[in-house]
Amino acid sequence: MRIYFDVCCLNRPFDDQSQQRIRLESEAITFLFQQIQQQLWCWLGSPAILAEIKQTPDIARRQAMLLLAGQINEQIPLSDTVLARTAQLRQSGFTPFDAAHLAFAEAGRCDLFLTTDDRLLRVSQRLTEPLPFRIENPLRWLQEIWI
Repeated sequence: MRIYFDVCCLNRPFDDQSQQRIRLESEAITFLFQQIQQQLWCWLGSPAILAEIKQTPDIARRQAMLLLAGQINEQIPLSDTVLARTAQLRQSGFTPFDAAHLAFAEAGRCDLFLTTDDRLLRVSQRLTEPLPFRIENPLRWLQEIWI
């Protein structure tokens, strides 16, 4: 399985864990990263992930996420196709980074795009032409496959 993690997933383990949703999503993401380290799944990455991480104002958090991103299994290169697709996805209501992440995931033949961003999930559900991969919250997806 080829998985692309939105940067909000990389952020989640460093968020305030006092809220149950955040704590459970963090645990799910940590479990998924363990599966990737065991080479059960392939983690797809892109220049958009590194660009977004580099905008993180908290230096310690930024460094931790960069270390985590260093474990990406396969980098999807920037191309004219990705740029054109990003522009199309922007017209569908996605933010610039969300559109870029989705375009890279599509170019990398992603099977599953994971995000904790509720807005991204809502916008993706309104697409007239669905993307060729699933977009899910990591906790909900794990609950679905393990039940």
